[in-house]
This record gives sequence, structure tokens and C-alpha cells, in this order.
Amino acid sequence: MGRAGTSTSAGRAAAAVRELILRGDFAPGDRLGEAELAERLGVSRTPIREALSRLAAEGLVETTPNRGSRVTSWTAEELADVFNLRFTIEPRLTNLAAAAATTAEIDDLAAMADRMVVVGSPGPGQDLDSLVPLNRDFHEQLVTIAAAPALAVALAGAVRSPIVLRNFHTYDAASLRRSLGHHLEIVAAMRAEDPDWAEAVMAAHIRNARAVMVRAARDAAAHAARQPHEDTR
Repeated sequence: MGRAGTSTSAGRAAAAVRELILRGDFAPGDRLGEAELAERLGVSRTPIREALSRLAAEGLVETTPNRGSRVTSWTAEELADVFNLRFTIEPRLTNLAAAAATTAEIDDLAAMADRMVVVGSPGPGQDLDSLVPLNRDFHEQLVTIAAAPALAVALAGAVRSPIVLRNFHTYDAASLRRSLGHHLEIVAAMRAEDPDWAEAVMAAHIRNARAVMVRAARDAAAHAARQPHEDTR
């Protein structure tokens, strides 16, 4: 296979592995074996190796010589810093989106928000795995409508890696209900043609997510710290 073919295969492999990580098939810290991924995706190990290098450059994967690759893990302090960065960017983008959105675009966002309530609300019909792509599409649509490329690029670096943790299984019922309600309220603010309201709700939305994710990271760190002691009993 020529270099162009290898690059194309690596690009497809990177997209496939990225999606597996972002939707929660691999958790932070999970090992990413080249042979296992190659078999799962039906490709050779060469494009997988290049794909993992690309994902390492994006911050989704950590690669250590002689130890292989793992999904990036974040400390509570690192996560707090990233969410603080989001807090300075994403509410502003939401304000711009609320000011620019067409009726059709708001209707699309409303449909996504309503669907998230259906699949995400606690109860027998809850499907948290389906909530992840809907949530990602909702936030990405707001960024697209805002049409502010510089802010979008800055936000992309702050969102992609922590979103690995955002599989909603870490949310308690109250935090999840707040999150789902925020999406509905952002749509309501957009229908009311009130960008400042939409901005304020997104700010609260990010604070809610930050509280959940930082707590989960601290709990994971505490569990990891106890493991050596427990294993030697």
C-alpha cells in the first residue's frame, strides 16, 4: 500500500478509535492494544499505530515507550482547569448562537433536547449510552450556529479530552436532571430571543458538569490510592 493509502487508512482508524473513546467504550486509563484494535476494526496494525499517534497529539491518548497506549486520564485539578477554560468560552458562543439562530435551527435543537430528556431521564427507559452522542450534537450545533471560528477552535481543545469522562454514568439523578433541564432552558431562551439568558444557562450547565466530573476524578483517585493496600491483604 502506498503512503497515501496508509494515511487514508490511518485517518479512518483514528476516526473509529476516537468515536469508541468518546462514546465511552474505553474509559480513562484503559489500555489500547494495537492488535486488539486492529482485529476489532478489521485493519492491519500499521494504520492503528499511526491512528494512536494522531489521537495522542489530540490529547485523547497517552503513549509511553515500551508500555503502549492508554486513554488519557485527568486529575481533578486538571479537569477543574479545563472546565474553567470552557466557562470563559462556551457561554459566549451560546450567546452568539442565540442571537443568530433561525427558527429551523432552534427547532432542531429543541428536538435534540426533548430526545435527551426521553433517553436520559431516570427510570426503566433510561439509555445513558444514547445520551452521549445527542449531547455532543447539541453542543456542537450551538458552536456551528455561533459562527465564531476562533472561539470554536479554542473550545475544541478544552472539550475533546474531558468529554471522554462524560458518559453520564457518573451523574447522580439530581445532577442529570439539571443537565437535561439546562438544554431545554437554552432552547427556551433562544425562542425568547434572549442571548444573555442562554449564556447564563450555559454557564450553569458547565458548572454542573464540572462539579460532577471533578468529584468523579477525586473518587477515582481515592480508589486507586487504596488499591495497593487492598491487593496486599
